[in-house]
Amino acid sequence: MRIAAKSSEGYGKLRGASVLVSLGLVVLLLMVGCQEATTTEVTAADTATGENQADSAASEELASLIEPFDPPTLEELDAQVTWIDQPVLDAMVLLREDQAKKGPPVKSVEEALALRNESEDTNAAILDALGRLPADEEKDVEWEAQIVRHIGGDVKSTNPLMGSSTSEFEVIGLTSAGLISLDWNMRPFGASEFVASWQTSEDGLYDKFVLRDDLVWSDGQPLTAEDIVFSFKTIMNPAIPVPAVRQGTDKIRWIESYDERTLVFFHQQPSATNVWNISFPIIPRHIYEDSIAEDHTLQTSPHHVKYEENPISGGTYKIVKRVRGQEIVLEAREDYYMHGGQQVRDRPYFKRVIFKNISDPNTTLLALKKGDIEECGLSAEQWQGQTASDSFYQRNTKVTGLQWVYFYFCWNCRNPFFDDSRVRWAMSYAFDYEEMLQVIFQGLYTPCNSIFHPTAWMAPDPPLPPIHQDLDKSVELLEQAGWTDSDGDGILDKEINGRRVPFEFSIITSQRPNSIKCCAMLKESLDRIGIICHVRPIEFTVLQQKSRDHEFQAMMGGWGAGADPDMNENIFGTDADRNYGLYSNARVDELFEEGKLALDRERRAEIYGEIAKIIYEDQPYTCLFFRNGFYGFNKQLRGYRFSPRGPYGFSPGSGALWKPALVEGP
Repeated sequence: MRIAAKSSEGYGKLRGASVLVSLGLVVLLLMVGCQEATTTEVTAADTATGENQADSAASEELASLIEPFDPPTLEELDAQVTWIDQPVLDAMVLLREDQAKKGPPVKSVEEALALRNESEDTNAAILDALGRLPADEEKDVEWEAQIVRHIGGDVKSTNPLMGSSTSEFEVIGLTSAGLISLDWNMRPFGASEFVASWQTSEDGLYDKFVLRDDLVWSDGQPLTAEDIVFSFKTIMNPAIPVPAVRQGTDKIRWIESYDERTLVFFHQQPSATNVWNISFPIIPRHIYEDSIAEDHTLQTSPHHVKYEENPISGGTYKIVKRVRGQEIVLEAREDYYMHGGQQVRDRPYFKRVIFKNISDPNTTLLALKKGDIEECGLSAEQWQGQTASDSFYQRNTKVTGLQWVYFYFCWNCRNPFFDDSRVRWAMSYAFDYEEMLQVIFQGLYTPCNSIFHPTAWMAPDPPLPPIHQDLDKSVELLEQAGWTDSDGDGILDKEINGRRVPFEFSIITSQRPNSIKCCAMLKESLDRIGIICHVRPIEFTVLQQKSRDHEFQAMMGGWGAGADPDMNENIFGTDADRNYGLYSNARVDELFEEGKLALDRERRAEIYGEIAKIIYEDQPYTCLFFRNGFYGFNKQLRGYRFSPRGPYGFSPGSGALWKPALVEGP
């Protein structure tokens, strides 16, 4: 008997099962790897017909999340399924092809390095000249180079299952293997460095991957399909504290490894998001299969602490040094790009990648100017007023580009202050967006009133009405919701659970200066209408935990772009893992399900546009601004290119950045 993820509908064996139609998309930040069978594992023939004797104690605890399932043999599957080939591509080849279409740059590298970025034209010229791959890798690239990158918060865990912040994803993106990648337009393809072939069934219920035969973990153990099966079982174990990763993975009916390289994903239903579901993080089976039973946290036992500090890598780089709160040092794996004495993959452009953890933006910019780091994001204030001097351009240049990143005030919808949408609308009308955009962000950021960027294909059409400060409207809505100044003390109050309470609450935020300024601006606006707001800046990891635990009345946060709008279900779906504000709307839940099943992109755009409209009407978030990407780069760096996800093109980690063998400039 086999075990499989529970489904709301019956799903008979392939033999005699009904077939439907589906289409797959892809995830970017977390990618898939695999590992070889261990000596305790049964043969491929046994896995197709009987109980897997290698199932560990962790697997035994899956009963509440999976149900019995007998997968067909591969021969039976191939006989009854029509397979459609999916693209398996080399990301660097895609970049080179696109670069060739552009023709030669308008300005030379020397001319671009001499420019000061003061207009759209100069920005375009700098990106055009410096954002390119080397013309001749062997001659042009400094293969022994290192890059010192910036992260704004500590990496809490190096385990891919535990990743939850930008800092962690930056590291995981370089140390993890993956089946799927994206181009700069968010189009999915099989990653040729890991995948030999990828096929999707015509009915959309199955995805079959054949892995390359030259994949190894950083400890020398082969990477095989069994790692993916093991990781799936681990994620679906309710005792393992990875609820965010489980979202999507729980839509997989079963995963079967037919041999060390051949893997089939059985989907619960045809869905436009099936490939998202299969793109979960992977951990090495041979490291964790015997240790999970004694430590479900994956972090506290001596064994897990050992591999937290010195993790086994399946990707391009491995971690060779970690100083908590300060830096993480990665080194390129020769056994990643070399196999059997032959180069089998692209050699990484950097021998070492060093991530420096600096939380204060001013200290970060100073480090960039001094050359202690070689890239970082810039605030609007830094872009306008602190990066125009000779001291900045001596070592660096700067560029800007589109990003689908938005920031918001989140209201705890189950808190008695904010459980009424009229109050949430009152908060939105109270805020001065124009002052925020012009004073704090120097007129560089874009107004935001939707969870989708206006350039995104799923943005509401027509656009949602903009919100402007209107204190009279705010007071009117508060009165409708029962908030009045009954005792004349200048503070609004209301009877809640039999006692009259003043409207006095706290908003938590990170310790970054501009976040604090935005919250202080909210406080000042609310002071004018009789509401007391306390601004509580807290350390980022504490903010993360309080958000997950819903231990706040209001908070300021931000979300980056997902490659598919369905990712927002984890934020706005009822009881979803990242629904920090505990928002719930039955129609939104229904639409998210419809969005999964709709195969036509225009229909999906309509569905997600309606979701955005309902969320706008309910105002669980007060959307504040879209943050464009503003970055500073050391003049030695090349290859940066913007996509909706940021300046590193279409891939996580360092993307296509490189350093020339003969460095122009300082």
